[in-house]
Amino acid sequence: MLEDIEFLDDATRPVPVELDGLNEAQRAPGLHLRMVHDHLRENMQALGRLIERAAAGETTAAAVTGEAAGLAMVANYRRFGNLCGQHCQIVNVHHSIEDQAIFPAIAAQGEAFKKIADRLRAEHVVVHELLVRLIDALGDLAEAPGPERFAETLELYRALERVLLSHLGYEEAAIGDALGYFDIA
Repeated sequence: MLEDIEFLDDATRPVPVELDGLNEAQRAPGLHLRMVHDHLRENMQALGRLIERAAAGETTAAAVTGEAAGLAMVANYRRFGNLCGQHCQIVNVHHSIEDQAIFPAIAAQGEAFKKIADRLRAEHVVVHELLVRLIDALGDLAEAPGPERFAETLELYRALERVLLSHLGYEEAAIGDALGYFDIA
């Protein structure tokens, strides 16, 4: 299920460029990026808990539905589809904005930033593939639940969680300060 995905080694990431002398206004865009990422992190944790509880048979479908309905992202993004679909849509839109607007502006700041932007784009490809597969697995699970499907879905979720959370942290470190320093926000 995950064998054909080309996971990137975190150790091969370009080193973030240190930018000194930033003022509060220049740090603000990076702090905003972290707030957006914190929302994604919280939703990943909530999704993970729901999937684990369902896979372990610790809850009913009705209880999962009720808990999921209480998540902030469900209230804010109900029109986008199912719980995972909503989260996946949010991540996809966020990454699309970065790929099309933020990363080209970062890359224009010099070779070191170009390498960082290229790496972040490459990581988006892996995240996207995991999102697509998770959506498919959840669809399969909904059609025919069972221990094997739960295990596959949980494996995909955990891979996405690992990759996405690492990516978010690296992105914050690598471009957070640069957004305000170069007035990219």
